[in-house]
Formats: sequence, C-alpha cells, structure tokens
Amino acid sequence: MRILLAHGDGGALTHQLVTKLFRPAFADAALEAEGDSALLASQTGQMAVTTDSFVIDPLEFPGGDIGSLAVTGTVNDLAVSGAVPAYLTVGFIVEEGLELECLRRIVTSMAQTARAAGVRIVAGDTKVVEKGKGDGLFINTTGIGWVPESGRLGIGLIQPGDRVVINGPIAEHAVAVLSGRAGLQFAEPVQSDCAPLNRLIHAMLEQFRTIRFMRDPTRGGVATTLKEIALQTGFDIALEEALLPVRPVIRGALELLGLEPYYLANEGKVLIIVGPEEADRLVDFLRQQDQAMAGLIGQVTIGTGNLWLQTPFGGRRNLSLMAGAPLPRIC
Repeated sequence: MRILLAHGDGGALTHQLVTKLFRPAFADAALEAEGDSALLASQTGQMAVTTDSFVIDPLEFPGGDIGSLAVTGTVNDLAVSGAVPAYLTVGFIVEEGLELECLRRIVTSMAQTARAAGVRIVAGDTKVVEKGKGDGLFINTTGIGWVPESGRLGIGLIQPGDRVVINGPIAEHAVAVLSGRAGLQFAEPVQSDCAPLNRLIHAMLEQFRTIRFMRDPTRGGVATTLKEIALQTGFDIALEEALLPVRPVIRGALELLGLEPYYLANEGKVLIIVGPEEADRLVDFLRQQDQAMAGLIGQVTIGTGNLWLQTPFGGRRNLSLMAGAPLPRIC
C-alpha cells in the first residue's frame, strides 16, 4: 500500500493513518486526548524551545533514518543548550506514492528513539502533497525542554585558555548517508553516529562545573561550528589536525572522495568548551561512558575570530565557514 492524496484530506484515510499508525507508535496521553493543542505540565524556571526540519536523502541510511534523525537532532539542540528535553511535536509532509510500510518503519524508529531519549511526542500534523512535489517525506519538529540552571552555559562565558573537547569520531553521518545515496561499499561497515546525547550531556554538566558552552557540529561540521564560535566571541581557536578523531575507514573514504572530515556533518557529536583544569578529566569521563575516541582537539586563544588548523607538519591553515554544501540533503 502507498500514500494517497486522500491520506491528507482530513477524512477517513487521514483518520486511519492517525489511529492505526501514528497514535499506536507514539502512545502518549496528550495525543490520545485528540485536542487542537496538547496540555502539558509546566515547570518553574527557564524554558528552551527549538525547531528544525529534516529533508535527508535517502530516507533510510546505514545507522538511521529520517525519523531517528529528527528526534536526535531536536533533542541534541536542546541538550547542548543546557536544557532537559521533555516534549516534541512532529509535522509530516508526505509525498503521494510513498510506501506505507516505509512510513511505518520511520515512525516506529522515531518512537523508539524518543523513548530512548526520555522525551514525549505530544502533538503532530500530517499533510500529503502530489507525487513529484515532496521527495518522499519531510519532517518538521519542535522541541521543548526545561533549563534547570539558568545562566549555566553561554558563549559569553568562553575565555582564552579554555579547551575544545569532542566526544568521538567525526564525519560518520555524512559518509553513511553518502554510502546509502550512492550505493558505495567500504572495507568495513560505515554507520551514522545518529544518537541522542541528552543523558550524556546531563551527566557531564553535573560533574564538570567549568563547561562553558556546547554545540553539536551537524551541517558544516566541526570547522564551521568552531568558526561560528570564534566569530561570536572574537577569540581565536587553534584546532589540532592530528588530534581530530577520524576512524581509518572514514579517513580512507574521504581521501578517495577528496573531502575534508572537519567540514562534514555529524549527528551524535558534541563540541564542549571547558576550563583547562577539567579538560583531561572530562576526556577520561567521556571515554568511560562508551565514547572511546573522545579527545581534546583544540584551544581558545586571544585573537580576532580566526579558526586555525594546526597541521602535523608545523604549519597552520586559516579555516573559514563552509562555502557551498559538499553533500546536500544531509539532514
């Protein structure tokens, strides 16, 4: 069976899609109420809200799919802001002709990822567009969370001397999506790093008081994310190329394709700006949390907003924001 335009007209087929696919998968009391708005418990303190849209090609790729990606991306955006993710809303824009079984797999994956992250999907919407106008499926999400400690993190807290730590190897999501898109085979299996990080981040914030700022290096990768931080702070960041964690199979694939790992997307990584006195202990902590390739990759210095890549040969390159997308439709 495939999606028909009538699945989006608000009638019997729409009702069937909601009652037989979405509601059983997400199984939340706020959804069961079938109201025009979800009525949610409130908490005191600061609220965090984020929104995102996902247009990845292909819809399913090694290590994930557009559903798990949508939950992961939204949860991680909240978590790196110091928030505890609580609720998600989901909007589906489905193209006529999409196989219902494919949609079922994606929705199931989405529900499993949300449960693993401890967040509730409490509201949603579905629209269907004509064949040829939607590329299978687009997903929009809004995430809501609560900030337990206002002012705990902020880009204005970054200081010269702070260290840059990452929790694991980079560029895996981009290469996994590329392999799924182009049918590439590698010597070892390549999978996306797509994973919610909110529990790991919460544990880090509890133990390491000098964590100043965090950001997830998704589109544009590590280099673009750090360049944005450098521009916003007015400090320089020195990135050590030899310390960037890249798995050998990923490095080999990128050398073949002529791509640089620090400009490629990640979906299960977090860049952490932390005080020098806690940087080594933070790396040790991450490695104990099944983040075996976590490492210290750079340092904040006095400067004018530059991102420097220190090469293994003693030279350095001034890295800019990514210009153009080496791999479009990556998330």
